[in-house]
Amino acid sequence: MHPDSYDDELTEAEESHLRSLTTAEADGDERAIEAALRPRSLDEVIGQSRVRAQLGLVLEAARQRGRAPDHVLLSGPPGLGKTTLAMIIAGEMSTPLRLTSGPAITHAGDLAAILSGMNEGDVLFVDEIHRMSRPAEEMLYMAMEDFRVDVVIGKGPGATAIPLEIPPFTLVGATTRAGLLPGPLRDRFGFTAHLEFYEPHELDLIVHRSAGLLGVELTPDGSSEIASRSRGTPRIANRLLRRVRDFAQVRADGVVTLDVARDALELYEVDELGLDRLDRAVVDALCRRFGGGPVGVSTLAVAVGEERETVEEVAEPFLVRNGFLARTPRGRVATAAAWQHLGLTAPSHAFGAADQEPTLFEDDLDD
Repeated sequence: MHPDSYDDELTEAEESHLRSLTTAEADGDERAIEAALRPRSLDEVIGQSRVRAQLGLVLEAARQRGRAPDHVLLSGPPGLGKTTLAMIIAGEMSTPLRLTSGPAITHAGDLAAILSGMNEGDVLFVDEIHRMSRPAEEMLYMAMEDFRVDVVIGKGPGATAIPLEIPPFTLVGATTRAGLLPGPLRDRFGFTAHLEFYEPHELDLIVHRSAGLLGVELTPDGSSEIASRSRGTPRIANRLLRRVRDFAQVRADGVVTLDVARDALELYEVDELGLDRLDRAVVDALCRRFGGGPVGVSTLAVAVGEERETVEEVAEPFLVRNGFLARTPRGRVATAAAWQHLGLTAPSHAFGAADQEPTLFEDDLDD
């Protein structure tokens, strides 16, 4: 099977997926699909062996004592399973899970309303906990440590603080930017786990498991091909599996083989290393237009026709982690791997580029 045997034009529906196909963030519709694929217990979780072992001990010790587990902080890049682990913690303890997010808690009163409805042993999951408002953070300190909050009634000299007792509960906080959490909040978590990117063989197992749940027939080679292009992220692996499934159903015989997976992912512009159209555009602009850099991120964003935040938050972390791009005090610099991936010969000055003056626009000065 060869890609030339297919129409190279993407349908409108296929085009709509391109922008988000390899981003680790999930939208509302995708979260509903993910719910059906989530493992329900620690024994079902693939990968993260160190975190699973440590968390298993924390939960088992809490069960033996008949008490709520210590508060848990889960950190790491998006798409690695922080929400899944929060759900598993509640499931393992046979207690309800309350879900909210940091941006939704804009006032201390929002947090007080949530906490007042907690029952003993409940698990409260706060996603993006680093984005909570400061007054809510300060209220959370007391709730985590003393299981009470002070609710202020009234304003000015006549204001009265009424203590509100809260049954012992477990807070599970998730963050992609642990460095933004204030020290007093971090210190109140009894167990902190950092989730690492997955190895290809772990993603291969995840793809096989998801294929079984989705009723997708795939060969071992087809599964490995999807796993190898998934950026070490289960969410991306599951997303690519669904797109390859669609391709196999419409343009092949429904079976995901190695050739079908390659043809599908070529159509969706996800290459053999997991770089998508935006990643390659950034690397191409950096090498071809700016001689390998250094160049500011805003300049790169203009060159590829994207917002600065998109380049900085979506493309750049993956390119840096995989050694295609380096961040220097003078700007972004292409590495030898970037030149090689494009099939280009680097100019003699390329790898000393960090010592050169960067190409800057006015809004690059804060890089």
